[in-house]
Amino acid sequence: MAILDEIGATIRQLAAGAGSSVVGVGQRWGVGSGIVLGEGTVLTNAHNVRGDRVTVTFADGRTAEGNVAGHDVDGDLAVIGVDTGGAPALPWADGAAAEIGTPVFALANPGGRGLRVTFGFVSGVERSFRGPRGRRITGSLEHTAPLLPGSSGGPVLTAAGQLLAINTNRLGEGFYLAIPADEALRDRAGALGRGESAQSPRLGIAIAPNHVARRLRRAVGLPDTDGLLVRDVVEDSPAARAGLAQGDLIVAAAGQPVRTPDDLFDALQAASGGAIELTITRGTEERTIQVTLGDRSQPDNQA
Repeated sequence: MAILDEIGATIRQLAAGAGSSVVGVGQRWGVGSGIVLGEGTVLTNAHNVRGDRVTVTFADGRTAEGNVAGHDVDGDLAVIGVDTGGAPALPWADGAAAEIGTPVFALANPGGRGLRVTFGFVSGVERSFRGPRGRRITGSLEHTAPLLPGSSGGPVLTAAGQLLAINTNRLGEGFYLAIPADEALRDRAGALGRGESAQSPRLGIAIAPNHVARRLRRAVGLPDTDGLLVRDVVEDSPAARAGLAQGDLIVAAAGQPVRTPDDLFDALQAASGGAIELTITRGTEERTIQVTLGDRSQPDNQA
């Protein structure tokens, strides 16, 4: 019982101390959590914010309207500029990264509905998941501290209240993935706080993966071909201006085969000169089109 008493005491200490640095993000349409990183600065997940304005609820119940200073949708991170009202910043953890078996404490304030503190262990490291637009996020920490919906953006802490990671993705079955609070995250958060949003080149399309494309092509009597099926094209997007159409199958980008969304994302990221060459199959005909990547801001869940 002594161990359980010690865990309980730590939870109470973190709630009383670090809890004042955990905020609620958003209202009504969807909610999340966030972390006070410094005066006037809150870190959360990009999927917790919509548009340039967001409501932030602090531990004492105060609400304030904040501005999204910068966001990285593919990395699922956003920094909000808001009056933090003296709420303390969470200290970053120093030293070695967490390992499997490391005890952790997860905090959340889902949409400002009240602080939650739970306990668990690191159950996996170097995990990966898909961000809001399908980009793979690697190097994640998996832990077993149970969390309610709306907990993404909240912190994973050591027993001393130091920031180990930011909760980001629920796996189900009692597991959560979190982005490690390492030097890279510090740099990214700092850049976002300065308004340096991370923008990746976008085509302006919604895509279906290879296995779905194969099934749909078979259903209409077309031959099997590896590629990504275009499910939708955003009006006046780079893809639309280049003539890409719903039902096209992207089979290559910049001369390299495209079999997974990551193949296409990597080709877009490496595109030079603001343009990329795509090889597509339309029905049974293969053709090559040149896409000028002038518009880098497309809606979520699109390439």
